[in-house]
Amino acid sequence: MDTRRSLGMVGFGRMGAGLTARAIAAGIDVVVVDPDPQTPDRARALGAGTAESLAALIEALPSPRTVWIMVPAGPVTDAVIDELGGLLSPGDVLIDGGNSNYRDDIHHARGLAGKGVDFIDVGTSGGVWGAERGFCLMIGGPPGPVAGLSDVWDALAPGEQAAPRTPGRSGNASPAERGWLHCGPSGAGHFVKMVHNGIEYALMAAYAEGLSILQHADAGLAADDASNDAETAPLSDPDYYKYDLPVADVAEVWRRGSVIGSWLLDLTAAALVEDPGLEAFSGRVSDSGEGRWTAIAAIEEGIPAPVITAALMERFATQGSDVFAGRILSAMRAQFGGHAEKTD
Repeated sequence: MDTRRSLGMVGFGRMGAGLTARAIAAGIDVVVVDPDPQTPDRARALGAGTAESLAALIEALPSPRTVWIMVPAGPVTDAVIDELGGLLSPGDVLIDGGNSNYRDDIHHARGLAGKGVDFIDVGTSGGVWGAERGFCLMIGGPPGPVAGLSDVWDALAPGEQAAPRTPGRSGNASPAERGWLHCGPSGAGHFVKMVHNGIEYALMAAYAEGLSILQHADAGLAADDASNDAETAPLSDPDYYKYDLPVADVAEVWRRGSVIGSWLLDLTAAALVEDPGLEAFSGRVSDSGEGRWTAIAAIEEGIPAPVITAALMERFATQGSDVFAGRILSAMRAQFGGHAEKTD
């Protein structure tokens, strides 16, 4: 009897490919389906099988089946779950590893339970580095099916060697220490991942704002050559802002022994080495939904979260949604004071 674990992977983008590579490295058989015409060659290069459709994927997997979907959250995920719900059999397990709204998980779990299919939501963090470093997994769903897939979670997670052991912990490494956690019932995994991403927004904003202050600490040098006008508040103490700081090197030194050191800072330092002026970027920052949902949850729970909320609003501003507000402000200044807009 073949006891090898098999996994169906729906979606073979950056994350799906990384999960597939890590699963195969751990001895799990993976069959992939994705509409991208390059998927078959890429999947076979990793040692995975391929299927041309969801129906073919189900036929290719031994029963009971485990299918992991890694597709864009929202309507695409809903459509895939609806189709798979008509193809899977009682005892099968369906995993949503994307960034879905935890509220959707609750509805999906209820719908699939009526068909005897177990639904598990997995907040998956690791990005493009996950195949190498492992994926942090935040899991929601019924205890039995979650526990039954512990070998899969261990295969995909970073393992206890990813971080020094927290003082005070003892005995065998817990799942959390190995990089995965059963957070609770349906939706709990994506709820934890949602807040994780809200924190990520805030951390990224703090680094961005701090490094921007350093980048512009040479304002006094520019002020020496600038002509003052009625529409610009002058720099009151130019001599205090003439530093022309090596921002890339500041990020580098902060990586070593600083209390604000982190993997995010490591990645920022690498980006500044590749492109010190970050000329390849326009400064438009997308938000994929989790920051919004975190802010909504904070409001509904009555929990103050001003830092996360401010970081979310800053992302909206980079997307140009503040342009009309700026026009309103300029219009008001022109109306009450005759102030003309500066063009530079």
